[in-house]
Amino acid sequence: MKKIIVLVMVLVSFTSFGQIKIPQASPVSKIEQVVGLTTVSVSYSRPSAKGRLVYGELVPFGKNWRTGANENTTIIFSEDVLIANKPLLKGKYALFTTPRADSWDFIFYKETTNWGLPEVWDEANVALRVTVSPESLSKSIETFTISINNVTTDSATLDLSWEKTMVSLRIEVPTQKVVLKTIEQVLSGPTANDYFTCAQYYYQTNNDLVKALEWVNKAINTTKEVEVPFWYYRLKSLIQFKLGDKKGAIDSAKISLEGATKANNQDYIKQNTDSITAWSK
Repeated sequence: MKKIIVLVMVLVSFTSFGQIKIPQASPVSKIEQVVGLTTVSVSYSRPSAKGRLVYGELVPFGKNWRTGANENTTIIFSEDVLIANKPLLKGKYALFTTPRADSWDFIFYKETTNWGLPEVWDEANVALRVTVSPESLSKSIETFTISINNVTTDSATLDLSWEKTMVSLRIEVPTQKVVLKTIEQVLSGPTANDYFTCAQYYYQTNNDLVKALEWVNKAINTTKEVEVPFWYYRLKSLIQFKLGDKKGAIDSAKISLEGATKANNQDYIKQNTDSITAWSK
């Protein structure tokens, strides 16, 4: 009986020990950012300086680095991209770097399941290697940080910050290519809203405004609703004004204003009223 009690106590002790949790020295972080129509996802572990000199000692100069801690830092692109003006196919990559005092190499590596660096480095797995210059920071960063900043519809920067150093890598995404491809596909059997969306994109990006006007007219002419949405005429008025057709722009704005008034949409009432006033001068 005593043996059974002792065994139970031992098992309880091991079970209790297995439930103890302690903080990770280099906690895992995941970031995801949509850039235009491209999703960029990064997963990495974040070491801290803890009073140590980082670059040149903890992270030696001139040697490949896992760019973080523990298993591979990975980055995923949902579309083909340009990295520092060089093409990189969509997919998942391990992100390695080679820090130096005056330059850094970014290496996108096809094999992503390593713990740290690959045991045997295979140059055939290097999908892309680019070199950038580091920047000095005025304030020290305690914990290694990867962030995606300066986001526009066509680009962003991948920024690595630690200690008093930041390196920034420009990423360009094929937003217009994807949109135009989608437009071509949709226009094989477009709805009024498809025409409106195409016209809106061309207007917002200062693309072919004549084509934008053609599409918004098709949106108006092919609508199956009892009454054409007032926001269709609002967009038409803006395109007409940009094309220099002030009279046509005012006429379209008045139609939009009438529809917005019926719908009691205060935003469009104000926008159209302000435009009509400004364009009538």
